[in-house]
Formats: sequence, structure tokens, C-alpha cells
Amino acid sequence: MEPEGQLVYDPMTRRVGEYRDKIGPYALLRPVGGGREWEADPAALRPATQAERIGAQVRAANRRTKRRV
Repeated sequence: MEPEGQLVYDPMTRRVGEYRDKIGPYALLRPVGGGREWEADPAALRPATQAERIGAQVRAANRRTKRRV
């Protein structure tokens, strides 16, 4: 089980998410910067690489900027 708040990579969706909790057989992930949570297979998850974490954080910052315009 991943610690809450850790950024993990979900290969099924090709997305980086923040680990929230385990619900039944699924891990609950939230997009970096907020958004709709999704369920993932905990066995398939791995810690996000530094490049994946930075990329996810940049995308989240870009989304926040676009909302303000």
C-alpha cells in the first residue's frame, strides 16, 4: 500500500495521480492539482519518476492558469 499523498503512475490510464486510499480491491487516485478521482489496480501502480512528477505538476499549473484567463 502506498502512503497517502504519494504520486504514483497508473499504466492503465498513463496518468500520474496522488494516492488517496484503497477502496475494496482498488486504489483511489486524484489528479495532481485536483480534479475527478479514479480507481486503479494497486498491483499495477508504481512510484512516479521525477520527470513524471514534474510533468504532472506543470500540467496542473497550466490548467490553473488557463482557468484564470
